Amino acid sequence: MHPGFSVILFTSASGGGYAMLALLGLFGWTGALHPDAASGWIAFVWCLGMIAGGLVSSTLHLGRPERAWRAFSQWRSSWLSREGVLAVFTFVPAGLYAIGWLFLGEVWGWWGLLAALAAIATICATAMIYASLKPIRAWNNGWTLPGYLAMALASGGLWLTLWAEAAPVSQPRAYDFALIGLGLAAFLKQRYWRFLDAGAHAATAESATGLGRIGRVRMLAAPHTEENYLQKEMGFRIARKHAEKLRAIALIAGFGVPALLALLAWLLPDIIAIILLVLAVLSNALGTLTERWLFFAEAKHTVTLYYGAERA
Repeated sequence: MHPGFSVILFTSASGGGYAMLALLGLFGWTGALHPDAASGWIAFVWCLGMIAGGLVSSTLHLGRPERAWRAFSQWRSSWLSREGVLAVFTFVPAGLYAIGWLFLGEVWGWWGLLAALAAIATICATAMIYASLKPIRAWNNGWTLPGYLAMALASGGLWLTLWAEAAPVSQPRAYDFALIGLGLAAFLKQRYWRFLDAGAHAATAESATGLGRIGRVRMLAAPHTEENYLQKEMGFRIARKHAEKLRAIALIAGFGVPALLALLAWLLPDIIAIILLVLAVLSNALGTLTERWLFFAEAKHTVTLYYGAERA
């Protein structure tokens, strides 16, 4: 698939934002957070800002962005619609949670828990937009949903920990959540890439036409004399050697380096910890954007089989 930057930014920014909101809600529910207004403003502007920015950017790839509201009506059958409904709904408990914290000096734990559950549900719905597309094997598999959750936890855990370290008053860190998320994300992405490379359940011209029992199927003539929309959007090609380099960048910059920096920050004094966490967040952002680009670039729609692709 053609890797549109707006969708890459959306899946990267909103995932981390929702995960940070979920951790804020869970910590508030357990009573671990300090209701300091200054700390709260930073936290909510950060996570809700990333969520809102990601959602806005997701409409930029639409031909008619002003009609995006129509997607909300299809929630019974569309994961895209469900994601939109959940995304909007999440702002309700999150807003009430923020009002209690920022203006009344109280952490309303139950609103925090509801915001956390809604945020996690929204991440799942975003992942299911892709996992539910049967014509795209790279997405329609068991690795897509857990991969989204793990990467969101990695980013959100790092963001929350940086916020907690730099907050005016002591707040609970999330080093354990960040390290678990980074470790899971690295493991799941490697397994996912093995799945893609192995060609498991790949569609071929024989399986797509139903003529495999007769023999090898080959294309006699191209459907079009020049490249069309389907080939540009559904059949984006990336060289194998480039994909391997980008995978290495995603693993090292996205998960390896941030994990090492976060572990060092956990053991070192506050000022040094903040510097290390800033570097960890930046490195994770680079790796996440690289992985998101690959997630789209390596996905092939089965329609490409009718344009000469050997498998999809």
